[in-house]
Amino acid sequence: MKKVNSHTDSLSSNISVSDIAGGIPYDKSTDEKYMKKALQQARKAAKIGEVPIGCVIVYEDKIIGRGYNRRKKDKNTLSHAELIAIRKASRVMGDWRLEGCTMYVTLEPCQMCAGAIVQARMDRVVIAAMSPKAGCAGSIINLLQMDEFNHRVEITTGVLEKDCSSFLSSFFVDLRKRLKTENESVETGVVLNNEAEECDMKGNNT
Repeated sequence: MKKVNSHTDSLSSNISVSDIAGGIPYDKSTDEKYMKKALQQARKAAKIGEVPIGCVIVYEDKIIGRGYNRRKKDKNTLSHAELIAIRKASRVMGDWRLEGCTMYVTLEPCQMCAGAIVQARMDRVVIAAMSPKAGCAGSIINLLQMDEFNHRVEITTGVLEKDCSSFLSSFFVDLRKRLKTENESVETGVVLNNEAEECDMKGNNT
């Protein structure tokens, strides 16, 4: 099983290809529709000053879980978009297993979220932008498709990549300007730079 970029590996302009079970086609327009919903969630995070990452989980063409980054707001390491969406989807499904579900997320999952996705037995993850310095769905390591685990997740990347990465970059540009105007503290500046570097947006914004 391999990672597939739906914008480059395609049967047509509307069909993206997976490499599972001999190649099951997915509709590109459907992937983009749900990624737009994930981006809406990311915008909610931005409004409360959080790094704008959003996520939705879809089962049988219906959204059953939504989440956006709330780590600083909740003062909780576990308040990542993916984990919030997984909790909500599990309540809807009435089970910890999310078999038959697809997750759409605006930024490549970290090690914690990638592990949760595997544990939830999710079928597929669609990722907009990769995170070369922190991502664990192929950038640093691919925890979603390790042969040593008893479950592997199909991955599609690059869906609305430009929209999602541009929004994330703009967030850090605007936040830096605002904090500079407001005489940011040294501690706040260090935290901001660390978060930007994790998302690999720092180099694009300076």
